[in-house]
Amino acid sequence: MLSPFFVNDKQLKLSRFPLAQVNRSLQAWDASDEYLLNHIKDEKLISPTARILIFNDAFGALTTSFCTPLDFDLPDNLPSDLHANLRGNKTEVYCINDSYVSSQGVAYNIDRNQLNNININQLSSLDSLPTNIDVVLFKIPKSKSLLIAQLIQIQTSIEQYSVDKNTVFIAADRAKEIHRSTLALFEKYLGTTTTSLAVKKARLVFCQFDQKQAHESPFPTVWPLTNKTLNRDFVISNHANVYAREKLDIGARYFIENLPDVNKHSQVIDLGCGNGVIGLTILANQPSACIQFVDESHMAITSAQLNIETNFPELATQCQFHLNDCLTNIESNSVDLILCNPPFHQQTATTDHIAWQMFKDSHRVLKKGGELRIIGNRQLAYHIKLKRIFGNEKLIASNDKFVTQSAIK
Repeated sequence: MLSPFFVNDKQLKLSRFPLAQVNRSLQAWDASDEYLLNHIKDEKLISPTARILIFNDAFGALTTSFCTPLDFDLPDNLPSDLHANLRGNKTEVYCINDSYVSSQGVAYNIDRNQLNNININQLSSLDSLPTNIDVVLFKIPKSKSLLIAQLIQIQTSIEQYSVDKNTVFIAADRAKEIHRSTLALFEKYLGTTTTSLAVKKARLVFCQFDQKQAHESPFPTVWPLTNKTLNRDFVISNHANVYAREKLDIGARYFIENLPDVNKHSQVIDLGCGNGVIGLTILANQPSACIQFVDESHMAITSAQLNIETNFPELATQCQFHLNDCLTNIESNSVDLILCNPPFHQQTATTDHIAWQMFKDSHRVLKKGGELRIIGNRQLAYHIKLKRIFGNEKLIASNDKFVTQSAIK
């Protein structure tokens, strides 16, 4: 949905990303973005030379709001710092996301509003924090593990003088998502924590960096996995934003029990790979297979690569790792098998557009006769989508919670 976002006396046109969504009713910003930006304006917290660090800006509502477009055009090949100097504003914005799709959305909305002359630096969740930050703006992530990892990263940066103890820190989220346990985490890792009143069902969290106790990050977590089907053990490493980070989730376990037999030298994609345990199982069963691990999470791709290097270092050359929006730019008619557990949410929104895109991309990328095999919750009714796209669908296995289904191109 193209959302007119009115803030600080200007209008921005923001789109959720990716653009080709079946559900176009979701907007690219929420009330907590608006509340946070209005508070910053009212309190005059941003100077023209401020260095701003933004965490988890899903589609650029925060990032774009600090940019003012030029009233004249500049050449595209000018360095970003010269762009900033010419517009008379030396504000620097650093935007950290684990999501590749979110970072693409930020970039798209910057360009959509003709703000690409601004000095904005996009970083991944695994990058080091920049130095000398004046203001930290923090959208609270859905994942508790990612929240903890990012708070520890900020705390560590205080000790390393990347973030000064006088740096302004403001977090934001929907009021119903900010629990006592959430505030306790801010208190534990950063220091004295207070909250605002709720406005439009959103709330702000303010932290002082006065926590004296240092905390060592527990991530990535490392745990053993016994594959009873193959009668062997794996060592699994998970970064913070990877689902089921301390044990195999029940959906993945059921999927592993119902994976297909793979022919020698097959080209396989583990789509939405997470920590890569599905592709890892395929390699254990068929060591000659070539596997592409695809996910939109920096932490997922890094975890999958680490797990291959740990468990099958001799097969690492048969594996590729792609940070991607589904199967964008993957060669058509190129693979024999795609394995997928589609997500049914994006950020905090429940949506089926990712599954649609995964299924359509899979149909394009599979060779004729190639198979897409998926697992999903029973109530999601993925068989309807598969029949519409592939013209066929087969139930492989089911239990009270999950179904495993197959479609052939």
